[in-house]
Amino acid sequence: MASVRSLSSVVLVGGLMCAAVGCGGDSGASVSAPAPSSPSSSFSSFAESWEEPAAYAYTLTSSEGERSLIGMFRVTVRDGKVTKAVGLDDSGRAAVQRAPEEVPTIGGLLDRLARAHKEGADTAEAAYAPDGHPERITLDPLKDAIDDEESYVISDYEPAGNKKASGTPETAATQP
Repeated sequence: MASVRSLSSVVLVGGLMCAAVGCGGDSGASVSAPAPSSPSSSFSSFAESWEEPAAYAYTLTSSEGERSLIGMFRVTVRDGKVTKAVGLDDSGRAAVQRAPEEVPTIGGLLDRLARAHKEGADTAEAAYAPDGHPERITLDPLKDAIDDEESYVISDYEPAGNKKASGTPETAATQP
């Protein structure tokens, strides 16, 4: 009886070892541990090929996270600087009154994206329009941190000379 029990134990241990090491011959395939997960980021050289015009206007919807730049804005840019920022909702109007200098150019948003990518943010993603300007930028420096996310939607982009009616009331706060 002891020999049957001993034989059963040997067979069981042998079977487990075969399963663990993959008995059945060498198929030439090797098994390796999965690579550690890396930050989810999408950073395109497409943005690097887009040249920010000297003058343009766009609508920015900024959301997510605990920061002062939350709301919807109509932004006018001349010579690489925001010359006019109009809050289009209550949050946007309050943000422009508090700190109009925080309203970015599209180039400034792309700089934030590049910096987040370089610093190894968990998420640094952008979606681009056919002409190369970004339409959406999503940043999340630390996956498990709370309220550090940033989301930007860029719409109604108008390079100078391509005016279209916006129909948006202007309660402007002009920057110096």
